[in-house]
Amino acid sequence: MLKYTSVGSYLIQKWGDLVGEMEKSIAEFQETMEVLSKESREAMHHFRAFMDCVLAKKVLDTKTKELIALGTAITARCKYCIAIHVKKAIAAGATRGEILETAAVAILMGGGPALTYVTEVKKSLEEFETK
Repeated sequence: MLKYTSVGSYLIQKWGDLVGEMEKSIAEFQETMEVLSKESREAMHHFRAFMDCVLAKKVLDTKTKELIALGTAITARCKYCIAIHVKKAIAAGATRGEILETAAVAILMGGGPALTYVTEVKKSLEEFETK
C-alpha cells in the first residue's frame, strides 16, 4: 500500500503516467510547500498571506499579475514557477499570444539564460491550453 505525504505525492504516485510533466512540477512544488508549512508553520503562514495580498485584484487585474509573475519566473529560471504561472495566467484569461509576448519581454531582460527557459513555457502551454 502506498503512503501519500501530500496531494502532490498522491498525484505523482497514483496518476504519474496520466499527469503531464509540468503538472508534476506543480505537484512537487506543492509537496515541498506542505513540508515547509509543517516545519516552519509561522513563516509559511506569513509568506502565504503576503502572496495572497500581492496577488489579490487591486489596480492590476489577476491576468496582468500572472503575466508579470511569469516574466519574473522566466528570468529567475524557475521551472516550477513557470508551470504555475502559465497555468494561472491561462485560467485568468491570458492568450497564447500574451504569454509568448511576456516570454519575449523576459528574454529582453534576462538574455540567453531566460531564452532557454521559454522551453518550459512552451511545454506548459502545450499541457495546459487543452484543459
